[in-house]
Amino acid sequence: MTAKGEVRDASGGRPVALVTGVGRTAGIGAGVVRRLAVSGWDIAFTYWNAYDARMEWREEEGASEAIRTELVESGAACAGIEADLADVGTPERVFAEAESRLGAVTALVLCHCESVDSGLLDTTVESFDRHFAVNARGSRLMVREFGQRFRGPHGSGRIVALTSDHTAGNLPYGASKGALDRITLAAARELAGLGVTANVVNPGPVDTGWMPGETREHVRAATPLGRLGTPDDTAHLVDFLCSPRGQWVNGQVLMSNGGFA
Repeated sequence: MTAKGEVRDASGGRPVALVTGVGRTAGIGAGVVRRLAVSGWDIAFTYWNAYDARMEWREEEGASEAIRTELVESGAACAGIEADLADVGTPERVFAEAESRLGAVTALVLCHCESVDSGLLDTTVESFDRHFAVNARGSRLMVREFGQRFRGPHGSGRIVALTSDHTAGNLPYGASKGALDRITLAAARELAGLGVTANVVNPGPVDTGWMPGETREHVRAATPLGRLGTPDDTAHLVDFLCSPRGQWVNGQVLMSNGGFA
């Protein structure tokens, strides 16, 4: 840790974090990469415009370039990679590109998701399978690729995955995120020999532009401080977990939802 609070790798250069799901400037992923860049990380990030295009908020034109510009202005080298994590070949390609452009990856932060509201009775087989392909299988393959490639100093590796405990009315999302939790907790044990920590963060409902007015008021009323969560709230916790000070936190599911009930 430098005097300015920047994380440095053993060679004296900036370490590299690979962050998935950075498709919108208002998203949690964007908040995470901004925070990590300020803390001294170089950043590779993935986005998938086809997902945003079919959601109600639609694709944000120019978002990846705007995020890249912000990161560079914060002093980070940066690589934006468009990637469909439903494709089993994507993790190997993403890591190869990140390494060729920035160097070996020290931290993997999984912010991506497939999230389409539906319940127990009306979720289609196709939707259920796609949620698991992206949120569970894709995440597991990213974690595996990280573990296979990691050669950093013992204790320096980090995996952080963002989860959700929402299930009713959002069944495929919540169920596949539950699988993600178990994958990440397994990584905390199975990658221990490499000196890699792995933790799960549940940020609760975060104000990224998806909440209608009624939902916003419900969240405020159900949170002790009476305010909505922000991407920056989550980003600060991820930043800590990725720092040397976060090394002793391992194999945990951490709630960072302001006490939302």
